[in-house]
Amino acid sequence: MSNPSISSHALFRSKIEDKSVAVGIIGLGYVGLPLARAFCQAGVRVVGFDNDDQKIEKLGRSETYIAHIPSDTIAGMREGGRFTATADYSELAKVDAVLICVPTPLKLTREPDLDYVVATTRAIVPHLRRGMAVVLESTTYPGTTTEVVVPILEESGLRAGVDFLVAFSPERENPGGSHPTSEITKIVGGLDAECGESIAALYGLAFARVATVSNAATAEAVKITENVFRAVNIALANELKLVYTRMGIDVWEVIEAAKTKPFGYMAFYPGPGLGGHCIPIDPFYLSWRARAFEFDTRFIELAGEINREMPRIVVQTLSDSLSLRFRRALNGARILVMGVAYKKNIDDVRESPALHIMDLIRAQGGEVEYYDAHCPRIPRTRAHGQLEGMQNVTFDRKTVSEFDAALIVTDHDGVDYQALVNWSKLVVDTRNACGALRHGREKVVRA
Repeated sequence: MSNPSISSHALFRSKIEDKSVAVGIIGLGYVGLPLARAFCQAGVRVVGFDNDDQKIEKLGRSETYIAHIPSDTIAGMREGGRFTATADYSELAKVDAVLICVPTPLKLTREPDLDYVVATTRAIVPHLRRGMAVVLESTTYPGTTTEVVVPILEESGLRAGVDFLVAFSPERENPGGSHPTSEITKIVGGLDAECGESIAALYGLAFARVATVSNAATAEAVKITENVFRAVNIALANELKLVYTRMGIDVWEVIEAAKTKPFGYMAFYPGPGLGGHCIPIDPFYLSWRARAFEFDTRFIELAGEINREMPRIVVQTLSDSLSLRFRRALNGARILVMGVAYKKNIDDVRESPALHIMDLIRAQGGEVEYYDAHCPRIPRTRAHGQLEGMQNVTFDRKTVSEFDAALIVTDHDGVDYQALVNWSKLVVDTRNACGALRHGREKVVRA
């Protein structure tokens, strides 16, 4: 039993100071598992929670399911009982801070889907106690923490900011990126200043730098702003590609030259569409929220329209190229999609434009298969169920030469693009992966 004469903040801070604090992380995906690794590497005991029994079983065997977190890392986390994984939420009684890292997708109507956040918060309520901290890390619109999470938690009869601590701390994970989780500055916005300071101290155990902002809504806005910035600039790069292509100008050459300027310019590149959990989704959280304040985010909506249209433009370029080169239709053509992950050198297919492109090809009567060394099998997705279970083809001369065209959607390193061009009848390149090749360039069409 906690001493009622000691404030909840003092209780929480004392456990941080004596290094006895235990952290619970709900959602062990591409955000939660790296976060667990960061705390374990700092010597903090972590209990991970997930509803996916296969994940729990794999972690129990020290096996990974995320390519950039090797199995030996999982084994190291589990040494000495520092990390355990479970689907039993009663284990929340053993932790002092609960970090929520669950998905926040969009509904088909492009409205926020907070079902996972709500369900997770309700699962915490029976185990909430005085001196505990609850932090939302899932990307969402400004106001979610105070308007959605706090009222549910207070159904326990405890008061936020008095009996328990609350904050929002946006995940900034970059799967496959060069920045370790613990080296990325952690943003923390508390329900109030004291919550912010106490929870920042928790993250200070595992992160090299922690920056506090004035409140949870500001922290929520930080994450949205980061992803809106990227989405808008990628849309601009995509639109420039379309106009420069009509002018006969190489947009990639333009960008490479422009980025030699040491100020006033940041390079963004065109592509086949947006992927991942953040950039295609998060800007629309802000657009939806802005309408409640009688404001239309026209710039964001326009960027979204451009980026959403890119898969169709890619498929149209593929169809036109088959017609011009071989006088044949996409209907009945065999297409090899190179890369299905949403970006290079990772195994994550969430919101990948490759899956949308494959569906569009099939809708027009094309036969489509894929090669991706990082994704040997296409997992279950909400929007592309008909592709589930599709497996890699073999990347060799015989296999590749049997396709009517190869379509580069994800430009993984480690692929021999010169061999791809040599073996293919036609290559449609959405990433400029073949830009530096010396031979066979006449076979390549950039899309």
